Amino acid sequence: MPWYIYLALKQLFPSGRRVSFFFLISVCGVMLGVMILVIVQSVMGGFGQTYRVKIVQTNGHIRIESGSAMYDYESVLALVSELPEVQGASPYAQGVVMLQHGNRPAFPAIRGIDVERESSVVPMQDFMQLGSLEALDDDSLLLSRVLAASIGATLGSTVEVYTPLMLDRLKDDEVLLPRELLVAGIYETGWNDFDSNTMVSTLRLMQELYNLEGAAHGVALRLRPGVDEAVVAAHLNEVLYPPKRALTWLDMYEDWLWILELEKNMMFFLLIFIVLVAAFVIAIAQLLTVLRKTKEIGLLVAIGGKPFHLALCYCFQGFFIGLLGTALGIVVALAALYVRNDIIHGFASLTGSQEVLIRFYQFAQLPVHYATRDFIVISLCALILTTLAGLIPALRAARMKPAEALRSE
Repeated sequence: MPWYIYLALKQLFPSGRRVSFFFLISVCGVMLGVMILVIVQSVMGGFGQTYRVKIVQTNGHIRIESGSAMYDYESVLALVSELPEVQGASPYAQGVVMLQHGNRPAFPAIRGIDVERESSVVPMQDFMQLGSLEALDDDSLLLSRVLAASIGATLGSTVEVYTPLMLDRLKDDEVLLPRELLVAGIYETGWNDFDSNTMVSTLRLMQELYNLEGAAHGVALRLRPGVDEAVVAAHLNEVLYPPKRALTWLDMYEDWLWILELEKNMMFFLLIFIVLVAAFVIAIAQLLTVLRKTKEIGLLVAIGGKPFHLALCYCFQGFFIGLLGTALGIVVALAALYVRNDIIHGFASLTGSQEVLIRFYQFAQLPVHYATRDFIVISLCALILTTLAGLIPALRAARMKPAEALRSE
């Protein structure tokens, strides 16, 4: 072992004591910073991963749209059914209506689906809490749990639907009455953006409400596992005639996913300052050590120690503290994440906020996603900062002249 590394370890673990107070405080500072970074990045990654899964579950991997009514959607279905990468395809139509139950109105989006084909793209039956997908017909609707609660509707309730077609007919002095429909089921996907403002009907009912005359607004596709949706979308865009185009779920929610990634990166940027503060503590403590051991450093230089090796001695101390603190921080973070749901449920039970947590965030369990990239970036940043923390005292020690150091009091 080189003498400067031995000296670095000897200063961190002096004889007669198990561990120095400076070493313990420095390691704890790095450990806390790394622990918080790992927890926050893993939880933010869990939310992002959960949202991505929900987007694909409720929309499919690819959507073929034309920007207007698609009257030849059957030919599109025939085209995509020949592709081996496609697992299922289903037409849809969507719009916005006014929904009313009693005196409580709402303005949700409505999605018309082909009941027989929809299960091959969106596992709607898996989301049903009351009723069933098979009960959906041209005189009924499926409401989300959040939407049903907002207007006071339940399974079997009768609701009134007002469409933009009613306003168009008023221009011709024709009055259309609202359509009375039965609530055939209550569902919950677990994605708040979809559940809060979406109801589901049959495609034929949607065509009647919007006077689509047998048209659809697009075709949703689900791909087989392992297939790259971008490659399939690029192929479809080559064979489809404009204005039809194929959009992946990444294209449709590009802004939303960008915001999620921005939030995660901003949290990392803000929390890395905790490790930076710990690095300053290491730098100050090591600088005090250099000033306190001026004569010893002068003696080492006088007997042949090179200034470069003295600098390495203190840089290695910072690196070793960072390495140990990073390892402990990751271990403690993984342990905390393992019991995260018990902690949240205990806190929610004490405050009575468990229902609020589920209602607004749609997660009874806190999602976590462990990304290798996050662990590597956090570890490298912590090691670089703590190693650089030893640079200032290292330069101070390396610049000492033996004669002046030996004469110092």
